[in-house]
Amino acid sequence: MKTLLLFILLGLSLMAKAQDTFILIKPSRVFDGENLHENWQVLVKNQKIEAVGANLSYPSNTQIIEQPSATLLPGLIEGHSHLLLHPYNEVTWDDQVLKESRAERILRAGVHAKNTLLAGFTTIRDLGTEGADYDDIGLKQAIEKGVILGPRMLVAGRALVATGSYGPKGFQSDITVVQGAQEADGIDNLTKAVRTQIGKGADVVKVYADYRWGLLKDAQPTFLESELKLVVDIAKSSGRDVVAHASTAEGMRRAILAGVKTIEHGDNATPEIFQLMKEHNVCYCPTLAAGDAVSQYRGWKKGKEPEPERIVIKRKTFRQALDAGVKICMGGDVGVFPHGDNAREMELLVEYGMSPLAVLRSSTSINADMFQLKELGRIKAGFWADLVLVEGNPVNQINHIRHVKMVMKAGQVITK
Repeated sequence: MKTLLLFILLGLSLMAKAQDTFILIKPSRVFDGENLHENWQVLVKNQKIEAVGANLSYPSNTQIIEQPSATLLPGLIEGHSHLLLHPYNEVTWDDQVLKESRAERILRAGVHAKNTLLAGFTTIRDLGTEGADYDDIGLKQAIEKGVILGPRMLVAGRALVATGSYGPKGFQSDITVVQGAQEADGIDNLTKAVRTQIGKGADVVKVYADYRWGLLKDAQPTFLESELKLVVDIAKSSGRDVVAHASTAEGMRRAILAGVKTIEHGDNATPEIFQLMKEHNVCYCPTLAAGDAVSQYRGWKKGKEPEPERIVIKRKTFRQALDAGVKICMGGDVGVFPHGDNAREMELLVEYGMSPLAVLRSSTSINADMFQLKELGRIKAGFWADLVLVEGNPVNQINHIRHVKMVMKAGQVITK
């Protein structure tokens, strides 16, 4: 009986080994999330990276992908996306929130998810549904179940705004319309709102630390520093981070001191604010591509006309962030411009002063570290086999990141 059992167990073990899938990728070079290596190979076993280095040994049943003129990178990580939005020159933000049905928005989002993945972005941080309730969580679940193609998602659900600060606006006072985020203020309401969003499935909590609700319709702080700290404390108790939309120096200051993980936009920051970010290890997501796109939607003929004031200011503040040594999160606010064109932010980061190598780090290992993605963002044994193969060398020319030859997610080669 013992002998029979032994044979059964041995047979099961051999069957399991026979079912293992091995893929050896042999590019010209490998960017491992931190540095570039010539003539490295990557061996994938099932869903994870088995080995990395030169002249790897591999089983006889291994599928070999040889691309002598290409670069292999970790799957790219988009830091600021809205899959439930599409470009504002197609339909304005107000009309998307107020007039497009939830069915239309989620169907569009499915297309956006696929386009994002095929562009080499295997993970995204989606920062708010903009009036579509918790549909980002349903979208994430559909991707995880294999119903549709898409990247791994970290989602923020509805996001949080101070009452009266966000939109849509401009309606008669007794008319209630769908809001782009959840309104909540004070200890009790904020506590309940944060815990509700977490309970619904939010991976990260997003707050609007300022918005265009000032006396002159200018951007002014929304939440008090004590309110922001309450949100951070509640989120942290569940292991989650808080990110803050902030474009004013005061809004950023309050958010930084409250303990947020990343600042989104930061258009009117100062050297003192960036120094404070550096001291508190707060990462900066400048969303250069969104401002660039909106300026063009408003009539700026890029390359033919002088840069508008908004772009001039953005260049200046971004340079200050680099000079202060603030960590940069690669995130473009995709949805303002087309999904699948995520590389636009990477190209602008280089145009605004970063090296291509630094941009690639921000798009892989830095984002992974800041977003608590422990087995992503690097090509390393034991990590998920989320990989992108591109023609050329994006360390020399960042636009080569667009020349996608292959995308792999969890060991599976993605096909259209």
